[in-house]
Amino acid sequence: MATVILVRHGRTTANASGILAGRTPGVSLDETGETQAARAGQRLAAIALAGIVSSPLERCQQTARFIAEQQLKSPEILFAEDLNECDYGAWQGSKLSDLSVQALWSKVQANPSAVTFPDGESMAGMQARAVAEIRRLDASFEAEHGAEAVWVAVSHGDIIKSVLADALGMHLDLFQRINVGPASVSIVHYGSGSPRVHSVNTDEGDLSWLAPGLKTADAPVGGGAGN
Repeated sequence: MATVILVRHGRTTANASGILAGRTPGVSLDETGETQAARAGQRLAAIALAGIVSSPLERCQQTARFIAEQQLKSPEILFAEDLNECDYGAWQGSKLSDLSVQALWSKVQANPSAVTFPDGESMAGMQARAVAEIRRLDASFEAEHGAEAVWVAVSHGDIIKSVLADALGMHLDLFQRINVGPASVSIVHYGSGSPRVHSVNTDEGDLSWLAPGLKTADAPVGGGAGN
C-alpha cells in the first residue's frame, strides 16, 4: 500500500485563545501557525507527493497550500469531508477552561468511545469515518501511483489521533495518550497486513528517506538498521 503523511493544521487564533473552534468557519492560522505550516512544507519538499488531501476547513486548506507551494510539481489539493473536524455540537466555540469543569469532560479524557457531544457526533463515529476515509484514499493513491506512493492528509488533532490509535491497534479509550501538535507530521504505512507507524507528532527532522517510498515488509526483529 501507499504511505500517508498525517499533518495537523498550524496553530490558529482559536488555539492561541483556548477556544474549541470545531467547525466554526473563518478560523485562520495565526502568524505562528503560518510559520509552522511553512516549516512542514519545507520538510516535505524532498518528497514528490502523489497528492494532498485536506479537511475542508480554512485552517487545513491554508496549511495544505503551504505544503503544495514547496513541491517541485505542485499537486492539486483535494478536499475530503470525512477528514473534517469532529462535530463538537454545543461545545463548539466554548472556552476549554469552561468545558473542563463540565461532567462530560472527564469522560472525554478517560472513556471517549462512549462520548457523544451534545447536538454533535460521537467520538467513535468520528474515528470510524476518518479511518475509513484514510484507508480508502490510501488504496486510491496506490492504485493510481503505485505501492510506493506517498501522499499527505491535512486534518485536525482529534482526527489524526484517532487514525493513529487505529493504526497502533489501540482502543479509542487510549487515544488521549497520543499528542499531535500544530503542523506536526506523523507517518503511517498500511501495507498488505497490519499498519506500520513510522513517526508520530514530529516537527523537525529530515524526511528525504521517504522520497523513494516505503516497501511492505515484515517488522525487523531487533529493530533493524533504520533509515
